[in-house]
Amino acid sequence: MTKITLNFTKRELFGRKVNRLRKLGQIPANIFGHKVKSEGITIDAKEFNEVFKKAGETQIIDLNGKSVLVSNLQTDPISGLVIHIDFRQVSLTEKITANIPVEIEGESPAEKQNLGVALQQINEIEVEALPNDLPEKIIVDISNLNEVGQAIYVKDLKIDKKVEVKTDMESIVVKVEPPQKEEVVEVAPTPVEGEVPAEGEKPAEGGEEVKAPEKNSDQSA
Repeated sequence: MTKITLNFTKRELFGRKVNRLRKLGQIPANIFGHKVKSEGITIDAKEFNEVFKKAGETQIIDLNGKSVLVSNLQTDPISGLVIHIDFRQVSLTEKITANIPVEIEGESPAEKQNLGVALQQINEIEVEALPNDLPEKIIVDISNLNEVGQAIYVKDLKIDKKVEVKTDMESIVVKVEPPQKEEVVEVAPTPVEGEVPAEGEKPAEGGEEVKAPEKNSDQSA
């Protein structure tokens, strides 16, 4: 496995002052972990973005000699840029728990034939393993889902024996559901302008009620 490295500098600015760092293309960050004193650091934004493409949140990063995982990212809601990072320092000889992303592969024959839709119900699997044994992602092949009602469970996933799955093994990862029927909404016909409603019928909203002419009791039949 290729080592993924990233450099940092000790952070001197905290609180609102960290905005100065962001304007200079730097990201304020923290390192924390078991038996580790929290430490404020600064990361080059461009360098981090390249590293994160490779490591994500499941691969070990060598941070100036410290073995860390990206634990949490804060992003700007408008620009989408990373504005803060939490790195979790780990021991390579102690197992840790982590959430591994689930990725769908292939195409369901049931979908090809318009029999149903393969819906993913789990996006992450919680596992426990040594840091270097954590998988980058878990691939789920749905090319064998031929019928409505067929499903792939956590217990069906192909995961290395070095990795212990913590998520319920009976949880459904992907299931073929019947296609949703479009509801037909009936719209009441709009009265034609000038049309007189039948006797006893209420006029359309905004219109004036038209009464049927009364018969003259003095008039002979």
